[in-house]
Amino acid sequence: MHQTIAVLDFGSQYTQVIARRIRECSVYSKIYHYSTPAKVLKADGVVGIILSGGPSSVLSPKAPVPDKGIFKLGVPVMGICYGLQLMAHCLGGKVANSTHREYGHGYLKIKSANALFKGLPRKLKVWNSHGDRVIKLPKGFKIIAETENSEFAVVEDVDRRFYGLQFHPEVHHTDKGIEIVNNFLKKVCRCKGDWSMSDLISQIVENIRKTVGDSRVILGLSGGVDSSVAAALIHRAIGSQLTCIFVDNGLLRLNEREYVIDLYKRNFKIDLRVEKAGALFLRKLRGVTNPETKRKIIGRTFVEVFYKSIKSIGSADFLAQGTLYPDVIESVAIGGNQAALIKSHHNVGGLPKKMKLKLLEPLRELFKDEVRVLGAALGLPKEVVWRQPFPGPGLGVRVLGEITRAKLRILRNADAVLQEEMMKSGYYYKLWQSFCVLLPVRSVGVMGDERTYDYAIAIRAVESADAMTADWARLPNDLLRTISSRIINEVKGVNRVCLDLSSKPPSTIEWE
Repeated sequence: MHQTIAVLDFGSQYTQVIARRIRECSVYSKIYHYSTPAKVLKADGVVGIILSGGPSSVLSPKAPVPDKGIFKLGVPVMGICYGLQLMAHCLGGKVANSTHREYGHGYLKIKSANALFKGLPRKLKVWNSHGDRVIKLPKGFKIIAETENSEFAVVEDVDRRFYGLQFHPEVHHTDKGIEIVNNFLKKVCRCKGDWSMSDLISQIVENIRKTVGDSRVILGLSGGVDSSVAAALIHRAIGSQLTCIFVDNGLLRLNEREYVIDLYKRNFKIDLRVEKAGALFLRKLRGVTNPETKRKIIGRTFVEVFYKSIKSIGSADFLAQGTLYPDVIESVAIGGNQAALIKSHHNVGGLPKKMKLKLLEPLRELFKDEVRVLGAALGLPKEVVWRQPFPGPGLGVRVLGEITRAKLRILRNADAVLQEEMMKSGYYYKLWQSFCVLLPVRSVGVMGDERTYDYAIAIRAVESADAMTADWARLPNDLLRTISSRIINEVKGVNRVCLDLSSKPPSTIEWE
């Protein structure tokens, strides 16, 4: 049995990032609700506990608090941001509202040697996101690092092996963040680091078998890496009990339906049913411009089509989806996670209450790069494993404003040019995502000697590790020039191409 680190979730959008960083250090992690009793953690044999950040204030009467028995289990505890404030509050220290809200980059100065920062520089750039701060430490704690606005940026109780960090070591913005986490795991918790991704595959397959039993599972196969890996895992677990349905919602990329049929039905011999429902989706989306409304309509219609398709298959008990954790935390609060709604995703947020099928989401706690590793381990081909993400609502959230067949044609053709050039240049597999967006803007142009009044295409290309944060890609000027020239010359209805130079945050990767 592998050593387990418990991550208590207090509602941070980065809770799963913490768990993921732990796994990157070859240590098994498990997320628990913040109120999980200490006796449960002890029974599970946890060798260390991390308290996540969160949007609440410990000064609020409704602030989420853990079972204080966790501080008596005799295992190391590390509090991050809200987790630090909570630890101080629960153990006899004091917390107050900060005069200056500390958000974004800060500089951490390490004042004394300690296990957490062993082998690291004395000054680090870190990522902060907090309004409260500790003003008095509990008995037994001492300061080991400070930032510009907080003298208690990192604190330690060496006897009890308790640590508190005011910043977020789990995010990429923090220098040496993974090394800090690794030091806590290996030097403080004394973890062996013998857990691997193959262990995760076995665990997921076992969970699927226990959950499904002898039931039949229906999977919505899109052709992307998420649904493909979900299909491979479920097929490994239950074999012929799985039937895949591909819904052509009329919002797909150029020749997408043909690609999926050729790849899965002909090559992988999966039981694949194809539903051509583009006309239905477009009819229901007619006149709709609000992005949230579009997403919900697409989600509801998607499930309606599934119901009709299931009738031809027979009875089924589970609807499987390739939902990933970034989808979840940007959509709904689950398992006690208080993360604020950013946008709904059709596979987690717009499902009708009348749906009688139970959801099976084997990838729900994973990030995209982890899913790619799983896919490679399962033997899926490179063109599937490393295919760039495509949103569940498809081009419906890349045609801004009202969706029409004419606009979809323009966007499909423009995006096909972009993808062809990205592949040809070698940049396709280097980026997290690259795609076109059709803007609800028309402008004057000149082609030959004629005046035009056509649409503008925006190019969105980003680099990212997990979709939680992203930076716009610095593509070569010659490549951008070629893409722009080809789109304007080859795609009828476009006379202007723009480049999106925004990062996440504050922007999202998709425009809607």
